[in-house]
Amino acid sequence: QVQLEESGGSSVQAGGSLRLSCEVSAPPSVWANSCMGWFRQAPGKAREGVASTYTGGQAKYYADSIKGRFTISRDNAKNTLYLQMENLKPEDTANYYCAVDDCRRGYCACARLNNEDYHTWGQGTQVTVSS
Repeated sequence: QVQLEESGGSSVQAGGSLRLSCEVSAPPSVWANSCMGWFRQAPGKAREGVASTYTGGQAKYYADSIKGRFTISRDNAKNTLYLQMENLKPEDTANYYCAVDDCRRGYCACARLNNEDYHTWGQGTQVTVSS
């Protein structure tokens, strides 16, 4: 069973930085072959994929809206997934969620950043960027 808990959300001014963390409790099979991702949802908007990483390798994928500003990483030894966010903009304001797709369909599709692919979600952490 996979459990996720995000932290690190805060209120910052535009141009600032934040690092979100997601503590991942998961069996070794998930760490060996899954997609771990970050998603966000702003009020009145659909949840959107931000970044994902394939745990069986080094592949990382980013939404165009944050490419070059956000970096996804993981520390397997600490069972933690991170999202480093730089040069934050007011439009980055949202509740940020980490999620895991254990590739139960038989293949991993991390590049899709499709929230329907993900089976386990954290409770979210709020990021607010003021201008």
